[in-house]
Amino acid sequence: MLLGLAANRLHHHTEDAALFAFLRACEPGIRELQLGLHAVGRTHDAIVAAGLLQGYAPLVRYPYGRDGGLMKLVAEVVGMEGPGRTLDGAIYLIDPVDPSSIFPEALALKRQCVIHGKPFLSTVASARDWVEMERIHAGLPPDPQADGLHDYGAQTLALIAHDAMKAEMLAFADRHFDVLSRFSHRVATGTTGLRLNELAWNRGWPTDRYWVQRFHSGPLGGDAQIADLVLERRCHRVIFFEDPHVARQHETDIQLLERAVTTATYDAVCTTSPKVAQRWCEAARRREAGV
Repeated sequence: MLLGLAANRLHHHTEDAALFAFLRACEPGIRELQLGLHAVGRTHDAIVAAGLLQGYAPLVRYPYGRDGGLMKLVAEVVGMEGPGRTLDGAIYLIDPVDPSSIFPEALALKRQCVIHGKPFLSTVASARDWVEMERIHAGLPPDPQADGLHDYGAQTLALIAHDAMKAEMLAFADRHFDVLSRFSHRVATGTTGLRLNELAWNRGWPTDRYWVQRFHSGPLGGDAQIADLVLERRCHRVIFFEDPHVARQHETDIQLLERAVTTATYDAVCTTSPKVAQRWCEAARRREAGV
């Protein structure tokens, strides 16, 4: 597997920065998986200076962002001819107040990951969760350091889907109802929440209880309400099935939620691809069963 790797300056300019926290926690898993990392220049240099991933050949340096490094990662998510020129996803640790986080190449990196069903990992928690998920699928034993990410009984899950993705979200919830029901609390925006509750009741969930707590619809502020939960560390995992092909009137609200997730980088896991969400549910079952 190959991932692009980039981090805004906030996340690599001190010894305890987010990039280093991620690598210290996941370096054994990265080596076990032989995960290839195409790291944008300054991110790569910070890793080397910190003495992490020493002697690790699959860590490859790309140009600085100003020289097109992030643009090259976008092209490789889409897929380029030549060996090692197609990425399976990207880790981009975002500082939500860094202007470069809204440069066209930064936005395109996420958009192309969503379009191609590949992981876009914008927080420390998301990146750690993904590495553990792939370790489980590779048949490796669970990492005790990742137990907190899988303590679903103490977590709140948000389920959000744009109009074109609502049927996909309902199918996903139906297929993985057992895993999603392990969370202590579930929240959703307007119509998605209504349909998820109807699905749950049809599956035998007690009719006097809501399976999800409904907030406003996205255009009326539901994304902002869930963003507040994320900022207060009261929502721990967001599954957000986005339609990247349609202009949304409430685009700023969507961006607000995404910025909230990256602000809570150590605590919030965000999944934007149905394919990745499916793989996570399968890993969650296997991890609990110990297989």
